[in-house]
Amino acid sequence: MEILAHLSGGLWDAVQPINLILIMMGVTLGLFIGMMPGLGSVNGVAILLPITFLVPPASAIIFLAAIYYGAMYGGAISSITLGIPGASTAVATTFDGRPLALKGKASLALVTAAIASFVGGTVSIILFTLFAPMLASVALSFGSPEIFALMLLAFATFVGLGGDDIPKTILSICLGLVFAAVGFDEITGRPRLVFFDISGFLHGINFLVLAIGVYGIGEMLWTIDTTRGKITSTEAKISVKGVVTDTKESFAKGWRGMSIGSLLGFFVGILPAAGATPGSLMSYGIAKLTSKDPDSYGKGNPDGVAAPEAANNSASTGSMLPMLTLGIPGSPTTAILLGGMVIWGLTPGPRLFAEQPEFVWGLIGSFYVSNLAALVINLSFIPLFIWMLRMPFTILAPMIFVLSIVGGYAATNDMHDVWLMLGFGLSAFFLRKFDYPLAPAVLAIVLGPIAEPTLRQSLLLSSGDPTIFFTRPIAGPITIIAIILIFLPLINLIRRKLRGAEPSGA
Repeated sequence: MEILAHLSGGLWDAVQPINLILIMMGVTLGLFIGMMPGLGSVNGVAILLPITFLVPPASAIIFLAAIYYGAMYGGAISSITLGIPGASTAVATTFDGRPLALKGKASLALVTAAIASFVGGTVSIILFTLFAPMLASVALSFGSPEIFALMLLAFATFVGLGGDDIPKTILSICLGLVFAAVGFDEITGRPRLVFFDISGFLHGINFLVLAIGVYGIGEMLWTIDTTRGKITSTEAKISVKGVVTDTKESFAKGWRGMSIGSLLGFFVGILPAAGATPGSLMSYGIAKLTSKDPDSYGKGNPDGVAAPEAANNSASTGSMLPMLTLGIPGSPTTAILLGGMVIWGLTPGPRLFAEQPEFVWGLIGSFYVSNLAALVINLSFIPLFIWMLRMPFTILAPMIFVLSIVGGYAATNDMHDVWLMLGFGLSAFFLRKFDYPLAPAVLAIVLGPIAEPTLRQSLLLSSGDPTIFFTRPIAGPITIIAIILIFLPLINLIRRKLRGAEPSGA
């Protein structure tokens, strides 16, 4: 009852005129910030942080949190309509969102993304409200072995993303891991894999640069090649009746992905340094791995849109939990929010709930309001997004190219990355021509920088003994499940080949 009393007070604070206006402004700005390639919630919150000094601290953090929410919604829009991930958190949405749009089902993809985002956000806010202190202590129990075991579980789902051609999938993963290792070694501080001694490689390969190159430039080249210039525009229609139908279909076909994404995304989000991107990618992989029709993923399955979109919104709320309860940011965006709170004279940590209850519960109340506002605003703008798809491809292709170049440059402000992005686009095009799966490489470059240092730190902790991943109470079960999942596709492939060989041997 005490929680309900605090929550009702927080909701009342959130709907005060100034806070409500800031929520609506923040969500709308976040929506457009999220859909701009290369910008994303981190840059959006950082750019708009100085504006918040004009309002009280509680209203300021509510405004920035609303931008964060809106950006999580917005990232899916350019992924679906243009095939360019608006942010790293929306890369997995491209896998099935873009094929749906090309089939003339952009409305279904956009509605599914909006509904899944709302469901993921709602589930995570409820979990946040009920279990904040307990979940914070769980997050603290995750050391390097546990985080590596979780990353290993994510890698285990990669094998299923490349279809039956396991050697090509493994090669794709290895390519991603090589790109993830470029730059300075986190443990020794020495440069490594600096190709041709080009100084631009010293800062590593930015994941967003690779994602925009692969799914922006690469997708554009693939479309031009496969259509031979015959494509004019994508068929896409929208109506109120259509939105209602799409809403029903999104629940019918995406409820499983929403469930997986909501729970897994929140759990990954509360882990320090994990964030929404690994959560969305892992949710997509597990949704496909556990599906009765895994072959439909990557070809326009609404469940493949629902899982990552529910996950990235759930993880965005989850990443707020360690920031507020422990003073540890769960993502790059929450690190900026943490800095803002310190500037405003607020000290995140265990005592924040006791010393500043009005601020904390006002912020939690704003999560509920922001989530609902993001859903309404997102659905309202769907006709505009559909209109973008009706443009002739002769206009759309140069627009995609320009947005990709701008997004690639905005990520690091380095022309080296623009050339690198063009190289990735051409490479992705040729890899796709030879039927190499791209998703595992993209996923590997995301999780590689997390998996490698945690593996090495764990082995340093155990003096090189790998059994540390099996003997610890949390890491052990996760590692065993991951190993089973890694070998499961191989066992199924051998079983199918043996069945196919039986008639000829009889």
